[in-house]
Amino acid sequence: MSRRGAIVFVTTAGSLVVALAGIALVGGIRLNLTPSEPLGIWRIEPLSRAPLIGDLVFICPPPTPPFQEAWQRGYLRRGLCAGGFAPLIKTVVALPSQRVAIGDTVEIDGAVLGASRIRENDGQGRPIIPYSGGVVPPDHLFLHSSFASSYDSRYFGPIPTSGLLGRADPILTFDP
Repeated sequence: MSRRGAIVFVTTAGSLVVALAGIALVGGIRLNLTPSEPLGIWRIEPLSRAPLIGDLVFICPPPTPPFQEAWQRGYLRRGLCAGGFAPLIKTVVALPSQRVAIGDTVEIDGAVLGASRIRENDGQGRPIIPYSGGVVPPDHLFLHSSFASSYDSRYFGPIPTSGLLGRADPILTFDP
């Protein structure tokens, strides 16, 4: 292949990749590379109702100091949400007015949440401070992942619904 042919090929291939990425973003397609939920390709489906317990959702974390620290520690990926964060994929486990208690595990309205053991340290041995507990405020959700090392509301607390992108629907996923 000539030098000119190689330049045309690389330019065309690069343009195609950019175009496909743009279509995926506009179409609500996301790639999950974190173990909190199955790895693979997901679609964001807008919710036509209020979120419910058990909904698996995409949500943008707010650009607050705790989330900036979480990004610095490597708990979050870069993405298109405010603050430059990628959306989280988590399950809604408590809604506004529900009481969350944190001890060795999470309790919601007095019932222990499965797979909710609280870790004292992250994977690199650094201390990780859990949420202190309390009532989920209006316009917030308490989120969870059953993955033991997940960074979820056990640590950051309820998160504003203003960041809710929609329901997370798997397209092509696998559990490692």
